[in-house]
Amino acid sequence: MNMDFKKILAILLKREFFVYYGFIFVLLFFSITLSDTGFLSVTNLMNIIKQTTPITIMAIGQTFALACGHIDLSIGSVVALSAWVGAVLMQDYPAPVAIFAALMVGVAIGIINGVLIEWLKVSSLLVTLGTMGIISGISRIFTNLEAIPIINQDFNFIFGSGSFGIISTLFLWTIGIFIIAFIALNKTRYGRHLLATGGNSKAAHAVGIDVVKTRIIALVITSGAAALAGLLYSGRLHGARYTLGEADLLTVIAAVAIGGTSLFGGRASIMGAVIGSWLMGIINNGLIISGFSTNEQLIARGLILVAAVAIGAKEDRK
Repeated sequence: MNMDFKKILAILLKREFFVYYGFIFVLLFFSITLSDTGFLSVTNLMNIIKQTTPITIMAIGQTFALACGHIDLSIGSVVALSAWVGAVLMQDYPAPVAIFAALMVGVAIGIINGVLIEWLKVSSLLVTLGTMGIISGISRIFTNLEAIPIINQDFNFIFGSGSFGIISTLFLWTIGIFIIAFIALNKTRYGRHLLATGGNSKAAHAVGIDVVKTRIIALVITSGAAALAGLLYSGRLHGARYTLGEADLLTVIAAVAIGGTSLFGGRASIMGAVIGSWLMGIINNGLIISGFSTNEQLIARGLILVAAVAIGAKEDRK
């Protein structure tokens, strides 16, 4: 009996469950402390999901990069550039053309990041830090630091502003991308190759896995997800701005790390990334309602990231 209790306790203390415990604890904490503010109302909870959806999509994408041992710091700048491309093209071309072009911006940047990393044989952190600056500069030059409105109501409805009753289209995007990503990572040959590459690239190569191709595809998925996030931002805001995604990187990495994905590769959780992003959204919303400043919210996100990394590093050393 004592042995069974220890086994159950060991299972419950697994790192992948921490994000769920944290989610429930934070939700209950703010529900009690902010009970007179309507925090737990359906409207506010759906508002949290709407505001968090681009973060969720980027977190899902970043999971693929981290799963193979890479990290993409350029996603925030990809958001802005993709949103700008979509908004500009939508003024003269049909929406499907603009959407396709915006997504291709993300794909192209992912390929460039992947090829540079594999060709130069340097850290993905350094390469994507460089491309982040380049892309951010390009976005500022092209937009001339001005917002670009989107008046296509169909686009705005589908990519952010629409709803079916109380269900926002952004929530439907979250569910759809989650299902696709979950299947891709957990039920496909590519997903198995990705995790094997992140766990031990030499061993993966020895058994015939194309490690370079696997990593490049992962970075394309990550950057493509950021491009989609840019479209979702512009649909919700009815326009594109050069600042879109600029402050999201820390939140995205914190969401993925606390969700159970290893920052060193080999272990990833799509569900964890979604719950982690929602957890960050709840914390931000609760802090705002409580009257905390933007600076204090930043400190909270930083503390959460440090805690997640510390827990993950301890788990990886076992």
